[in-house]
Formats: sequence, structure tokens, C-alpha cells
Amino acid sequence: MHLLHEAEFWVGVAFVIFLGIAWYAGAFATLTSGLDGRGKRIQAELDEARRLREEATGVLAEYKRRRDAAEKEAADIVASARDEAERVAREAHERLTDFIARRTATAEAKIAQAENAAAQQVRAAAADAAIRVSERLLREDMKGGAGDDYLTRGLAEVRTRLRA
Repeated sequence: MHLLHEAEFWVGVAFVIFLGIAWYAGAFATLTSGLDGRGKRIQAELDEARRLREEATGVLAEYKRRRDAAEKEAADIVASARDEAERVAREAHERLTDFIARRTATAEAKIAQAENAAAQQVRAAAADAAIRVSERLLREDMKGGAGDDYLTRGLAEVRTRLRA
């Protein structure tokens, strides 16, 4: 009986009585249902967080895929532009080369024509000079009707030969 004088004993008895009253009043059921409800809410929040995480992962993957596609498209555009620029440069170079070749050929043809014209003018001038000299020499050497006939035929022959 020594136990009835201990404060700890009476605290233990009061605690057991309190638990009995709480059980009778349904506090345990309320406590367990509250904890169950809170557990369900936490589980729902965890499920929602998991769903949102999966959705975010999907959106991130979609954006990465779009970014990769955009980078590939940009690289294709740059490569295409580079190829187009090289093609245009080649065509421009070819056109310039053709233009220069045509201009050179035209200039060479004009030079050849000028040379031919100059050569013909020199020949004509030489022929005219030779005819004048021959005419003067023959007139001085040949006198009379036969000389004139001979002179006219000779001059005509010299003119045709020198101009040809």
C-alpha cells in the first residue's frame, strides 16, 4: 500500500481514466478519422505533385524536342544560305569570266580589223605612190601614141596587182 502514496501512481491512474473517457467519448475514432483524412489529403497532394512533375517532365521534353528541331532547322537554313551564296558567287564569277572573254575577243577582233584596215591603207598608199612614180617615169621615157597605150595598160595592171 505503499503505492497509494506515490504521486506517479495517481498520475498513471488519472491517465488511464482519461484514456477510458476519451475512448468512450469517441475521441480515438475522431482522432483516427482526422489522421486518416489528413493522410488522404497528403496522399492526394503527393499524387497531384507526382502528376504535375510528370506533366512538367513531359513539357520539358517537348520544349527540348522543339528546341532541338529549331536548332536543326536553323542549321539547315544556315547551310542552305551558305550553299546558295557559294552558288551565286560561282555564277557571278562565271558570268564575269564570260564577259571578260567576250570583251577580250571583241577587242582583239577590233584590233585585227584596225590592223587589216591600216595594212590596206598602207598598201593602197604604196600602190598609189608606185603608180605615180611609174607614171612619171614612163611619161618621161615614152613619148608618143604607143607609149600612152602602153602606159595606160601598165598602170591598170599595176593598180589591180597592188590593190589585190
